[in-house]
Amino acid sequence: MSLSNIEKKIFNWNELTSQCLEWQAQGQKIVFTNGCFDILHFGHLHYLAAAKALGDRLVIGMNAGSSVAKLKGAHRPIQDEKTRLFMIASLQYVDAVTIFEEDTPLNLIKTIRPNILVKGGDWPIESIVGAEFVLATGGEVKSLTFIDGYSTTAIETKIKNS
Repeated sequence: MSLSNIEKKIFNWNELTSQCLEWQAQGQKIVFTNGCFDILHFGHLHYLAAAKALGDRLVIGMNAGSSVAKLKGAHRPIQDEKTRLFMIASLQYVDAVTIFEEDTPLNLIKTIRPNILVKGGDWPIESIVGAEFVLATGGEVKSLTFIDGYSTTAIETKIKNS
């Protein structure tokens, strides 16, 4: 995949909204998930591949740096937004990625109106942000199997203890 093809997957909200409308007009199912994706690991890769298998297009909402710090602590994120965006966009099964500044991706979900909303198995469906909206608009919400032993926090702890 060329550098320009990777960069084409990184969207602002307006561009992403237009692209999602185009994909849906073509009958393609959009799968949406979100996360910090600070230190990319096997658990992320497995999860994103499984998410892509549920539809035609996989769209990622990535927490902005300020949002990551609120969720994970002042020492995070470890990697800046540009780096995290590029890493996620470089994955073959990711079709689009954008940043959201809010604490949750609810406004982004309401804007792009995905057909399928997914989170990891550590999230019960009733706790998934945007689930109520997606279900009300005829979409599906899935909680995908969580791979034990793989987390950014575990990697961070292992590095600190080395």
